[in-house]
Order: sequence, then C-alpha cells, then structure tokens
Amino acid sequence: MITIRHRDERGVANMGWLNSNHSFSFGHYFNPGYMGFRALRVINEDRVIPGAGFPTHGHANMEIVSYVLNGALEHKDSIGTGSVIRPGEVQVMSAGRGIRHSEYNASDTEPVHFLQIWILPEANNLAPGYQQADFPAEQKRGTLKLVGSRDGRDGSVTIHQDVDLYAALLDGEESATLPLRPGRHAWVQVARGRVHLNGTMLKAGDGAALTDEEAVTLDRADEAEVLVFDLA
Repeated sequence: MITIRHRDERGVANMGWLNSNHSFSFGHYFNPGYMGFRALRVINEDRVIPGAGFPTHGHANMEIVSYVLNGALEHKDSIGTGSVIRPGEVQVMSAGRGIRHSEYNASDTEPVHFLQIWILPEANNLAPGYQQADFPAEQKRGTLKLVGSRDGRDGSVTIHQDVDLYAALLDGEESATLPLRPGRHAWVQVARGRVHLNGTMLKAGDGAALTDEEAVTLDRADEAEVLVFDLA
C-alpha cells in the first residue's frame, strides 16, 4: 500500500525570516493523521533568508538530520562542534540526554534551502553526538546511495535507530530500486524535480508512505533528488 502525502497538504509556517513546510505535525501545525511514520517524526522543508536562523535552543532524545539543497547552513552546538553544511553533505546531531545548538544561514546574501528531519532514537539518554559527511553528486547519480544507517556502514552517518537513509539523483531514463524485506516500511520524500514511485508520479515536496510493498522503484524522473527511508 502506498499513501501519498501531497505537498500542498503540508503544514505551513511563514515567519518572515523562515518559510517552512511540515510533512508531519510540528509546532503550531497539528494533524492527527500525520504525527509521523514509524520512527520518522519530522520532515520540514525550510527556507531561511540571508543572515537569519534558529538561535541557540535545546533538544533531547532525538536524531536530527539536516540535508541541504541550496546555500549553506552554519551549525554550532554545546559539545563544541562548529561547521558549515553545504549541498551534498549530510549532518546528523544525536541530541541524546541533552544538547543545545543553533542553525543559521551561513550567507549574508543568499537564502538556504534544506530538509530538517527528526527520527526517534532506539534508546533514550544516549551520549550527545555530531557527524557530518559529504556525498558527491556522482555517488548518487542513477542510484540509491546509503547516506545514513544504524551502523554507519559504507561511510554513512550513524543514526541511532533501525533505519537506512538513501539519497538519489535521477533524470530521464535513470532508475533505482530498493527491495524491502518482509516487515519493513519506507517513506519517500521528493526534494526536487519529479519522479515516478512504483508507477505513481510525485513532485517536489511530495512524500509517500509504503507498507506491505516488495520494493521502492523510482524511474521516469525529471531532474529529481529523492530521499528514501527504509524503516522497521
């Protein structure tokens, strides 16, 4: 079964400096039908104006992934990390028993466009942590590249949950398939472009939940960038 979450149905928050679309309930947006999917709790598509951002605030017991599409995102946290995340890079911050951080647009002239993703951890009160890794476009072209996993295999960032996170760049006749083991579920998020998922066309901002499907097949794409979550 595939359930489409159309982009125009998402929650919206426009604060002037931030324009955000919420695939799941978040902040002042509440939809009891979309409280998350399996361990996936938040997918926010955020656009932040130059020089603005999220001032220092705290989190606990959440795996927070940032995936930058355009621009640059500056990160600072209470465990001493300072970094800038650019397109092609994936950041994961394990909040664990508690962490404070800020996320700002690193540019004074260009906006930053990114996906903010929250995943429930498999255990509470873990040690806080931070990882960042670069996955060049050629690694994702025409294939599903593993960028996040429970065990950090194949150079992926470590997410403290039974989840594999893949990224793909697809266009034209390029296609990619991810077999799903029995009992597994998947969420597909189209970050940009258009792509067909198991025969159904999705556009940028659309998401889809897959249950009792044998595979995720992506094809007939138009400059698509796609994230796929393989979930318990």
